[in-house]
Amino acid sequence: MQMFGLFFVWLCSLPILVRTNGNGYVLDKPVTELCLNCICEALTECNATAICINPKIGTCGIFRITNDYWVDAGKLTVNGEHPDTEYAFINCANDPHCAADTIQNYMKQFNQDCNGDGEMDCHDYARIHMLGGFDCNGDLPYFYRSKFEECIENYEEQGFE
Repeated sequence: MQMFGLFFVWLCSLPILVRTNGNGYVLDKPVTELCLNCICEALTECNATAICINPKIGTCGIFRITNDYWVDAGKLTVNGEHPDTEYAFINCANDPHCAADTIQNYMKQFNQDCNGDGEMDCHDYARIHMLGGFDCNGDLPYFYRSKFEECIENYEEQGFE
């Protein structure tokens, strides 16, 4: 469980491409770093070797992003790469910063209360990420849900909200 704290610190420096001040720095992030970390933990245990080399294989990177998800989020790229190049999706999904930015953009687009509790929070973002923006009120896979809840509970026990 020690990895939680280390990864959380690393994610705190992620630039999120939602609303910027003109210099590329983020001013508005719908998903907290803690939430991004728990989504990552639930999917891949934030294993940086969880990459892909072919978008036809399915999901890529530590956040297990699909090509369609990336397209819906605005086709973000790494180092100014043109989004229509052959490896633009793979390079972004395999890059933790670009992948996190992709999640932020996707959540801005599909922001909704998936669990009907009247709040938009990390639980909704975890659902949107796994189930998509149009069916986020469905059932989460057991393994994903249990790992995600364990991560959230761990942070709450440490005093993080």
